Amino acid sequence: MKTADFDYELPPELIAQTPHVPRDECRMLVLHRATGQLEDRIFRDIVDCLRPGDLLVANETRVLPARLLGQKRGTGGAAEVFLLREAQGPEPRTNTVAFWEALVRPGKRLKPGTGAVVDFAAPDGSIALSAEVADWVPDAQKGERLVRLSTGLPSLDEALHLAGKAPLPPYIRDYAGDEELYQTVYAQRESSAAAPTAGLHFTPELITACKAKGVGWETVELEVGLDTFRVVDEEDAESHAMHTERYTVPERTVRAILRTKEAGGRVVAVGTTSVRSLESACRDADGAFCSLQPKERAATSLFLLPGSPFHVVDALITNFHVPRSTLMMLVSAFATREQIMAAYAHAINERYRLLSFGDAMFIE
Repeated sequence: MKTADFDYELPPELIAQTPHVPRDECRMLVLHRATGQLEDRIFRDIVDCLRPGDLLVANETRVLPARLLGQKRGTGGAAEVFLLREAQGPEPRTNTVAFWEALVRPGKRLKPGTGAVVDFAAPDGSIALSAEVADWVPDAQKGERLVRLSTGLPSLDEALHLAGKAPLPPYIRDYAGDEELYQTVYAQRESSAAAPTAGLHFTPELITACKAKGVGWETVELEVGLDTFRVVDEEDAESHAMHTERYTVPERTVRAILRTKEAGGRVVAVGTTSVRSLESACRDADGAFCSLQPKERAATSLFLLPGSPFHVVDALITNFHVPRSTLMMLVSAFATREQIMAAYAHAINERYRLLSFGDAMFIE
């Protein structure tokens, strides 16, 4: 299976640079897998596409203010630390000290063993947070460092919210709007380096309308990492080493899924991160199918390619994805590669807005 099979020409002018306001008035391309038929609709029409007895399952993680722009202590040179995930370090975690795996720039000047420290300012100019480059991350793919975060404020959480910014994808340039529009309206615990963007289209009113129709609503957590959106470099897609992310599927969500299936309803995943959570929760350590089980911050490196079975998810709400990405492969596994390529060609021809701030697809 060639990575080039999941490539397409992405017109730069169609990459959405701002979120749609109101959220639920963006466009939605509906793909009927049984026939290959495509429909152009508005996202709030999702209520009409759902049936009483269906169950929506969304990823409720919130995006961390993980992008830190500061100055190297001693030289004053500009530096950036991008927090990826909290890690164990040589000291116990406290309210004011913690260790994180991170990407840093400039990498050549922020090496472990050199005493490199970067300071990050609060809006009033005072130092809110500092990051010491403590060590290399073992088996790192992109030169990740282990950094020691510390603050003189009462908590790291307060310091991060004073000094950090939401890490928008690199293809969104110069966005200066409300960062809250890069969060879903139902987001809870801050644990992701990127937004589960399929959920950005929901409003509280739309969720209420879905429930009023008899559609259930449950949540999972998947701590979205940057590798989710990375382009696959290998020529052979199957040789790609899938990244690992942590996910949680609560017992209440498992019970709701089982009730839905027994009653003949559909499980509708809101986003590819919800798909990975649900499909991981019904596989054992070797990837073999087992009964759906609750999970608490379990690790998954599930890689869904055409030919992969789906045991839980019956329909999918998603955005349009970067060419040659694992997400293109996942949606091509859920539908077919030919259907997805035809849908993307249609969306481009009809001038849909693409990628994270862009329009939606409903694949049923």
